[in-house]
Amino acid sequence: ENHGFLFSKTNIQSLMFIIMAEASITVTIKLFAIYQEVYGIPELIRQFTPETTVSEVLSLVIEEHSQLKKWQSITRFSINYQFVESDTKLQDGDELVFIPPVSGG
Repeated sequence: ENHGFLFSKTNIQSLMFIIMAEASITVTIKLFAIYQEVYGIPELIRQFTPETTVSEVLSLVIEEHSQLKKWQSITRFSINYQFVESDTKLQDGDELVFIPPVSGG
């Protein structure tokens, strides 16, 4: 008996994949100080799902380079030249900057 379901489980999974693929945001991550030293480049361009937070991006960066872990709790953040908290959600086209403490004179 058909209860009016239009999609099989496989179709729904395919549809969700298409939706997730379409619903991605592009973020430029500017790297300074220790972050730039470790990566060896000044910026990263990455795709994320909408609603991704600053702290989630930092966690991914630390997964890629675990030696950055010690800087995690003392790094500040800005999006598009405004300081933000780590729970701030990113939007398409944002420029995210990780700002570790910098010493020197």
